[in-house]
Amino acid sequence: MSDALSKTPQSYIDAVEAQALAPLWGRLRGLVPTEPKPQAEAHLWDFDALKPHILEAGRLVTAKEAERRVLILENPALKGTSRIADSVFAGFQIILPGEVAPSHRHSQAALRFVLDGSGAYTAVGGEKTTMEFGDFIVTPPWRWHDHGNPSDAPMIWLDGLDIPMVRMFNAGFEEDMETEAQEIVKEEGDSLARYGSGLMPVDQKWERLSSPVFNYSYEKSRAAVEQAARTGKPDPCHGWRLRYTNPVDGGWAMPTLATYLRKLPAGFVSTPYRSTESTVFVVTEGRGHVEVAGKRMAFKKKDIFVVPAWTSFTLEAEPDTFLFNYSDRAAQEKLGFFMEARGNEAPSFPPSH
Repeated sequence: MSDALSKTPQSYIDAVEAQALAPLWGRLRGLVPTEPKPQAEAHLWDFDALKPHILEAGRLVTAKEAERRVLILENPALKGTSRIADSVFAGFQIILPGEVAPSHRHSQAALRFVLDGSGAYTAVGGEKTTMEFGDFIVTPPWRWHDHGNPSDAPMIWLDGLDIPMVRMFNAGFEEDMETEAQEIVKEEGDSLARYGSGLMPVDQKWERLSSPVFNYSYEKSRAAVEQAARTGKPDPCHGWRLRYTNPVDGGWAMPTLATYLRKLPAGFVSTPYRSTESTVFVVTEGRGHVEVAGKRMAFKKKDIFVVPAWTSFTLEAEPDTFLFNYSDRAAQEKLGFFMEARGNEAPSFPPSH
């Protein structure tokens, strides 16, 4: 209890609370803190240790029964909330050979990042894309989407969604399609050919906030980061880090979630960094360590770890290491919230509005 509230007569507090009022002076620091105080904690999920549990889920429940057969990555400090960090969701999804995860749509934006297997597909807006390791697939809000696996082995990917943000606004809607899978009306690669080649249709306008390119292949993305590494020095905090962009406006590929791919050269040790974004990392190649607020964790290929908002961390790479990550930065930048601090520097505030 604040000093101001402790000096306020209890009879007054009782009287105003009876009228659905409350003294701000007793709650101000909780509502407007001097700096962010995330509830989430740093944590790492060892993919090799968890893969048997993911496969077991495939034996216990069908994709149709579950609608989406997903194991949530739930932050140990946020039990029961279905959140990997304060503002973002993550889950392992598995689809077995011959299965189809039925078509539905929802207001939440979703990404898929492929971890294990080859040859399954996602269909979005009448177009199918085959998924391979490291591919980043965009599912825009309120677009029909389904998944299928014509291959002979299970396929596992990471789902990343803005569910906590949508829930905060009470803006969540979901609808199931009457048929199991949507009609495919476009050739595979159509969106990439139209929007991802450096050319744009002259008379066709894209009205949505999400990128019209919905599969950013790992092969091409990795090559772009490698090219950046050949032509410049690594950033002391981030190594060589490129962001996935919407070719229509140059902004983030998704309206609420920011996505990056970075390379850390062998032996790299980053300068401490913190920002207001809640960040999920996926190791695509290499191994090393992350230290978050004094907690040191070893990572390797396919492991996933989370860094809470406004929590200082450093990255160390043993061999050359590649990391995919997503965060709530895209939403924060649109709303003017995003801030960052490098090393011992003071926070970098956004421009005044």
